[in-house]
Amino acid sequence: MDQRIRPRRNRSHPAVREMMAETDLSPNRFVWPLFILDQEHGAVPIDTMPGQFRWGRKDAIDQMKKAQKKGVNSFALFPVIPESQKNERASEAVNKNHSYILFLKKLRDAIPEAVIITDLALDPYSTSGHDGIVKNGKILNDVTVEILAEMAIIHADAGINLVAPSDMMDGRVSAIRKKLDSKGFTDTGILSYTVKYASAFYGPFRDALSSTPKFGDKKTYQMDYRNSKEGLRELALDIKEGADIVMIKPALAYLDIISLIKKNSTVPVAAYNVSGEYAMIKFAAQAKAIDEQKVILETLYSIRRAGADIIFTYHAFEAADWFSKS
Repeated sequence: MDQRIRPRRNRSHPAVREMMAETDLSPNRFVWPLFILDQEHGAVPIDTMPGQFRWGRKDAIDQMKKAQKKGVNSFALFPVIPESQKNERASEAVNKNHSYILFLKKLRDAIPEAVIITDLALDPYSTSGHDGIVKNGKILNDVTVEILAEMAIIHADAGINLVAPSDMMDGRVSAIRKKLDSKGFTDTGILSYTVKYASAFYGPFRDALSSTPKFGDKKTYQMDYRNSKEGLRELALDIKEGADIVMIKPALAYLDIISLIKKNSTVPVAAYNVSGEYAMIKFAAQAKAIDEQKVILETLYSIRRAGADIIFTYHAFEAADWFSKS
């Protein structure tokens, strides 16, 4: 047998495979999303996301400090707003004295070296569960953008590093950048949910925040999952408007989109390994259908291999623990 070219030679030994590996992954690339309760203490399990909790404010800080010791230094925060504080105008979203905003200020002092990312959207604060102001069943774009820009100022004043508009309203990156700059917050970055699809993978997240839409769906503002070129249009707009980081959401069903955006982006690319993707692995592991650790690592490497520089993932804490012990 005349077989001079043998690709298997580069896979023949663990040390050789390690030397040949094309894709790196480490905890400093992870962003751990946390759900913050309107109370000081507590850890309320999220039934649809095994291993994840809604955290009381002080307990959340403790968890973030533990994650830092494992190498995770970036956190995305989502407030759990009590039903009594919600209304059709989402007015608590721009209450600078809200307990969540006061928490952000304390958090900045508690973990000054961490990267804190806060979500800009109205669905946690709105009785409708939609990301924007609703009138006669229609989500109003421009009115919503004005509120998001005001939210950005309040969050920036609390000391966070990056605001993350996840609403998919047209023109919101430009409006937020102009507002931040006009108020002197030129160092506050914008991590835009640039290519966010109207996905069925968000169910557990909405359960965690009690933010499921009360009517209809989000297809008039989130992207159609049949489309990819539309993502390039959103990318071009967000970069032109001043986005510092762009994100694709979800991740696993959209690895092709991550790759497409990475090839065409002039700024770092993030991907959100969303709640439904997390839950599938956890429930499959509970059923003993998969090797949980191996599947989680394979999943995270696939997102990184597709081109994500930053990975938002609920696996961050446990995966970082594996890296620290390897």
